[in-house]
Amino acid sequence: MLTARQLNAYQDDGYLVLKGFFSKDEVDLLYQAATDDSVVSKAYDLNDQTGKKTKLTLWFTPGDDTFGLMSRSERVVNAAKSLLGEGDLCHFHSKVMQKEPRVGGAWEWHQDYGYWYKNGFLFPEAMISMMVAITDANKENGCLQVLKGTHKMQRIEHHFAGEQQGADEAFVKEAEKISELVYCELKAGDVLFFHPNTLHRSAANLSDNARWSIISAYNLSYNKPFIEKHTSCITPVSMVKDSLMLEKGLRTLADSDFLNKEEEITLK
Repeated sequence: MLTARQLNAYQDDGYLVLKGFFSKDEVDLLYQAATDDSVVSKAYDLNDQTGKKTKLTLWFTPGDDTFGLMSRSERVVNAAKSLLGEGDLCHFHSKVMQKEPRVGGAWEWHQDYGYWYKNGFLFPEAMISMMVAITDANKENGCLQVLKGTHKMQRIEHHFAGEQQGADEAFVKEAEKISELVYCELKAGDVLFFHPNTLHRSAANLSDNARWSIISAYNLSYNKPFIEKHTSCITPVSMVKDSLMLEKGLRTLADSDFLNKEEEITLK
């Protein structure tokens, strides 16, 4: 269970880092799953404004594969429920983010709710994202950056920047004047929970080391979207014990409800 200090930090700052959340053996297994052809073959590129590419694979329904067991594990579900409060926790989607050495692209300043608002979700406070570092993430390879406390500013309009959508530049500039910029440097196995209205970005990967991560997004069942067609976001998670992921070993993604690039751009 999270401590009162951790809960207060999330409420005040709009994000929370939990060190060593997954063990080395678990991280090794997640890396094997992330680099398996079942994931890599479903990846698509999103270009930043300079033409650099970030690859991602996104799906909605969590299954009995390694990622599904991770996103439904007791420690993850309990942490997310502690941060969101009362209600049935549902899995909105998960995605593997691949920033290759020297070519991995940047993400512009944005809020996740800047996207999810367009899916018809009414209550941002009922949603949360969890990033799992499966390789070390640092300034050199484009770790996530946040503007501390910006979740209290509510939603900002988003506009296209390359093939991405970024938050309105004028609002971001004002936010930068009054909000602390934090580089969320993570070791493999650390996790980062963040509020959907927290402004965040990541720089291009200019290092010789890849940056791989998994992001799982959650929603409370009462927050029923009127546009989003996938029903995983209102289907309560079937929680599994923490040990099951290692007990089952590598279980690759089966055919799932993957998102393709055309849908991604349309939704945004």
